[in-house]
Amino acid sequence: MSEKLTGVEVARTALGWLGTPYRHQASAKGQGTDCLGLVRGVWRELRGEEPEILPPYSPSWQDGEGEPLLEAAQRHLTPALGRAPETGDILLFRMSREGPVKHCGIHVGNDQFVHAYDRRAVTRSRLSAWWRAKLAGVFTMTGDRERLS
Repeated sequence: MSEKLTGVEVARTALGWLGTPYRHQASAKGQGTDCLGLVRGVWRELRGEEPEILPPYSPSWQDGEGEPLLEAAQRHLTPALGRAPETGDILLFRMSREGPVKHCGIHVGNDQFVHAYDRRAVTRSRLSAWWRAKLAGVFTMTGDRERLS
């Protein structure tokens, strides 16, 4: 029988990153991370090795074509279709209406999420109307650990 990963475990792990300083392209708990590095670090803590090696990316995510952050989520996470964000879900955001997905965080319950952004440490924020208007995708890494690792 395989072990199941729960949203509570994902949220608890994400909360352990609170206070980690912002560092572009980093993913080291307590030392430095960006928003994607937070999700990558939580993945490593709960699932082991990351599923792919990331190419370098700009802080703006606007270099190149396509939607690299959204496309990676679609490759390695399960879409949470037709429901509101739940504890442990990975949240993707478009910071401008027509722009690419370029920010992410992890829902930790009580209508809050954990994320990292420039000039701030990893922080917990309310999933306010402002953030909800920018929400572009909700995904989960929960379920069968063997299947998703």
